[in-house]
Amino acid sequence: MNGFARNRKKRSRRFPLCQLVLVTVLVVAAYPHIRGYVRPPQAVLVLGGATEREDFAALFAQEHPNLPIWVSSGSNPEYTEWVFAEAGIEPTRLRLDYQAVDTVTNFTTLVDEFEAQGINSLYVITSDYHMRRATVIGGIVLWSRGIDFRPIAVPSSREPESIDKVIRDGVRSIVWLVTGHTGSTLGQRWRNQS
Repeated sequence: MNGFARNRKKRSRRFPLCQLVLVTVLVVAAYPHIRGYVRPPQAVLVLGGATEREDFAALFAQEHPNLPIWVSSGSNPEYTEWVFAEAGIEPTRLRLDYQAVDTVTNFTTLVDEFEAQGINSLYVITSDYHMRRATVIGGIVLWSRGIDFRPIAVPSSREPESIDKVIRDGVRSIVWLVTGHTGSTLGQRWRNQS
């Protein structure tokens, strides 16, 4: 057997192993997404930042009448309560939380409460232009507690956020996993010192 035939035979044996490794990595990476669609959501999380998210969430809540709704740092309480009341949503289903100061803290301030209440799957509602960043952060923060989520995008005419924001907040989420701090107060301190 010449050298070319021998090398070809070695490559053909290695190739299935590479395929097996690739398939395994893809299955492991996709598992949380697949699991999120198998386990039915037990609650709705609305990320504040735009009134149209709350308007959309009120209509969405009509279609999911048994799910509690958390609004994280949304509009003022009077407006939010009014939007949901106009949609016929019982006030007992609505939980308004104003601890968050940004997208990372939308997740980190509520994840322990979701875990404590036994919630293992959520709908996450935010604007379409904001969804990529919210999905990365949710993937890190929520999945760290075994909580799956299904993203629900509110249509808008805005361009998706920059990849820089996605990377920055992904790193901040990892820092939160390791240290318990999001770094949100560092930005506030820096602005106050300037």
